[in-house]
Amino acid sequence: MGFEKARVERKLQLQELECFRLEAYENSRLYKEIVRVVHDKNIKHREFRHGELVLLYNSRLRLMPGKLISRREGPYRVEKAEPYGVFHLRPPSSNKIFKVNGHYLKLYHGEKMKDNK
Repeated sequence: MGFEKARVERKLQLQELECFRLEAYENSRLYKEIVRVVHDKNIKHREFRHGELVLLYNSRLRLMPGKLISRREGPYRVEKAEPYGVFHLRPPSSNKIFKVNGHYLKLYHGEKMKDNK
């Protein structure tokens, strides 16, 4: 009789453990959804049009010490915008066009500042 009672008790413990496991999976899924919504809300969607001047982030300068070194190069002119944030840039000194990710770009305000002075 003791074995039968222990077997039933062990079954109940395993069922309870499975319920805890499923609840943990559900809580993890809800947490990931909330974090994704907050992350997507804070992303800045940048749209550049043909002919605008932009600055390009140079990731190699991060390795060099120096507080006052600008990490942006440019200005470059936007030649074409493709879906999913791909932009074709052309330096002002040459006609060579290259592709970059839109996350590395920032709008260049230098021309506007010269016009205001």
